[in-house]
Amino acid sequence: MKALPLFIFVSTISTLYLTSTAKSSTITPNQNITDGEFVISDDEFFKMGFFSPSRDSKNRYFGIWYNKITVMTVVWVANREKPLNDTLGVLTFNDQGTLRIIDSTNRAIWSSNSSQTANNPVAQLLDTGNLMIRNANDLVLENYLWQSFDYPGNTFLPSQKFGIDFEKGLNKYLTSWKSVDDPSIGDYTNRFDENGYPQVLMRRGDKVEFNSGPWNGLRFSGMPNLKPNEIYTFEFVFNEKELYYKYELVSNSVMTRMILSTEGTIQRFIWIERTQEWRLYVSGQMDNCDRYGLCGAHGICNINDSPACACLNGFEPRFLEEWVRADWSNGCVRKAELDCEGDGFVKQSGVKVPDTRKTWFNVSMNLEECRKVCLRKCNCTAYATLDVRTGSGCLIWFDDLVDIRSYAHEDGQVIYIRMAASELDSKAKAKAKRRVRVIVIPVVVSATVLLGICLFVYWKRKQNKNHYVSGVNSVVVRVNKVGAIDRKEEDWDLPLFDFNTIADATNNFSDECKLGEGGFGPVYKGILEDGKEIAVKRHSRKSKQGLDEFQNEVRCIAKLQHRNLVKLLGCCIDEEERMLIYEYMPNKSLNSFIFDEAKRKSIDWSNRYTIIIGIGRGLLYLHQDSRLRIIHRDLKASNILLDKDMNPRISDFGLARSLEGSDTKANTRRVMGTYGYMAPEYTIDGIYSTKSDVFSFGVLVLEIVSGKKNRGFRHANHDLNLLGHAWRLYKKGKQLELLDGTIQGSYVHSEVKRSIHVGLLCVQKYPEDRPDMTMVVLMLSSEIPLPEPKQPGFYTERRRPQEAESSSSNPEWSSSNQLSVTYLQPR
Repeated sequence: MKALPLFIFVSTISTLYLTSTAKSSTITPNQNITDGEFVISDDEFFKMGFFSPSRDSKNRYFGIWYNKITVMTVVWVANREKPLNDTLGVLTFNDQGTLRIIDSTNRAIWSSNSSQTANNPVAQLLDTGNLMIRNANDLVLENYLWQSFDYPGNTFLPSQKFGIDFEKGLNKYLTSWKSVDDPSIGDYTNRFDENGYPQVLMRRGDKVEFNSGPWNGLRFSGMPNLKPNEIYTFEFVFNEKELYYKYELVSNSVMTRMILSTEGTIQRFIWIERTQEWRLYVSGQMDNCDRYGLCGAHGICNINDSPACACLNGFEPRFLEEWVRADWSNGCVRKAELDCEGDGFVKQSGVKVPDTRKTWFNVSMNLEECRKVCLRKCNCTAYATLDVRTGSGCLIWFDDLVDIRSYAHEDGQVIYIRMAASELDSKAKAKAKRRVRVIVIPVVVSATVLLGICLFVYWKRKQNKNHYVSGVNSVVVRVNKVGAIDRKEEDWDLPLFDFNTIADATNNFSDECKLGEGGFGPVYKGILEDGKEIAVKRHSRKSKQGLDEFQNEVRCIAKLQHRNLVKLLGCCIDEEERMLIYEYMPNKSLNSFIFDEAKRKSIDWSNRYTIIIGIGRGLLYLHQDSRLRIIHRDLKASNILLDKDMNPRISDFGLARSLEGSDTKANTRRVMGTYGYMAPEYTIDGIYSTKSDVFSFGVLVLEIVSGKKNRGFRHANHDLNLLGHAWRLYKKGKQLELLDGTIQGSYVHSEVKRSIHVGLLCVQKYPEDRPDMTMVVLMLSSEIPLPEPKQPGFYTERRRPQEAESSSSNPEWSSSNQLSVTYLQPR
């Protein structure tokens, strides 16, 4: 998620010169802190004192850092612009309530400078990491005299307000460090801009690099991933007294920070206790479209398009020659100039709204009143609502529209852009033409398709007769997208093997080389002439899978690179063959280990936990980080391959589907997958999504933990499947009874319980209750609190075998484990 709460910069300090001399969390007047002493907060989460930012640095600074973690991480520095060059510095605190850092010459190099009158003051390091000066007899923290939270550096902590205090004249914004071992002010700032409706601008010097967009009632317009979550809550406040954004942790056991890095990125980090590291959770700038004003005035950026920049409807490039050279800086201009009285508006949905520095707003107007105000003002160029939840409030623009980007409709919002009457008329005419095309085009297409089929058959026969490739060539393979029906073509930059090369490598596809058989066809082990081992998946003419699945696998996986995905080395379409060539996995599939009585004893808990997390990371890559958003649709144990080091690789993308933009779900009338792994909404209604993959992952986790298959699971005391059995044990607090008996005594209890808990969260009946893979991976690899799971989908009791024999049973509950692909007609 790229969100404002993500301002965290990891400052790793390799050297800290401190003794074990510790003082309490409170400093009283005339009490000094010398180099080698430190102050610790009451909950021992934070510590402050003098430090050096690196082993080689001779500079000494006074600051605050995390106390309970192994990697020293500084969150605030007092004298960041005036370091000491020896260890003779002292922090003093006088009875006027002022902190000072004094050097060896008794010169003050830093001071807290509070303007308020102190009465028996104390300085205290709070459990939040905030250094506060207050009157000792005043226990209301809001009545403080001075606090470090008002003067942030590069770090934004929970409970800290990021923004502007209008009454005190304080602007609390982030400034980057100059480098990882130099805390002096760097090139970047991140702060609220008060011009027009407030937004957060990240600048390098005076140049804007990133814009959060205005607050729209739910989130900042340019941060669609800032959503309610299990880790923190957040709020935005804007009134006559103050303007700020703040976040609070749901649980104090989580340690998270947001920073502005030295490279100018806004980042959130979470401390992972298990691996003793800060892990990047999310970054504010997601992709190239987050570069401020990339497409110029009246341009719109869509990261899924190529090129990414286009002009808004009703606009055209200002300089076409520059535009075609991908120089979009001069933006777009109107095709028809505005004339004020006859103008209207065009609705643009699913966007990040433009830069708001030249806007006017009113919180009490409705959208229709807003339209009328904009229409009356001849220099008004667009309008939108302030609060997308209620449709209330009015925001209008008075200048060029800059820094617009496209999102999925649920992540973006609507803006109404002013257009000349002539442009509106042309759009109406275009709509009428489209209605005519709806009638004419099908007739033309039918004739074209028939001709295309004939031409394709002729071309294919000629290709098969004349096309031979020797060895392996790195070529662009061109295959019709859906046979001869659709004449569009796709390019796959993929090595092309000839038939003879593969036949030689597999000993002419001998049974001795056969590794197994799947829905697509048999799989063989092969050895190329250079000694490289390969796995060959050969299409069987008896298979129900065909050209669609072959092309789909190539399209989805050809350009994906991740350590937890199987690598596609090439393909063969020679001799009317359809073969896929993969890197060889010596340990074959996960299925062959965890469901085999002999082999599963060799895979201990450490291996299983590593496999679970590896599958999760691979699936997260498919859902979020790959060039396409890919839904696998057939995640199961037999489709998880294991390399020589037992690292998992997700394989078999024949049923996978990619989604456009920020879409996360789609539907189909052809349900394909494996019973026991398919989510309820997919099996019944044909709706597949990232959350249906999460369901499959949850089933897989419970299978890995137990060594039992979900489908066909039997228990002496009930007729539940594995999901129901795990749910029953969880409700009784007996989760550990689910663990495979072959690994008893050699496991980490907390990891097993967490895995079962996360597995049950993933298989909840309704997709909206399931976590996404970002949260799944985080929950598995950290100690964050977990929500209570609701009942799983597809876990109810089945008929006993003798009952099933006397009546026709639903195939969904069949005990057979051989059915791997099924076709259903959803309701």
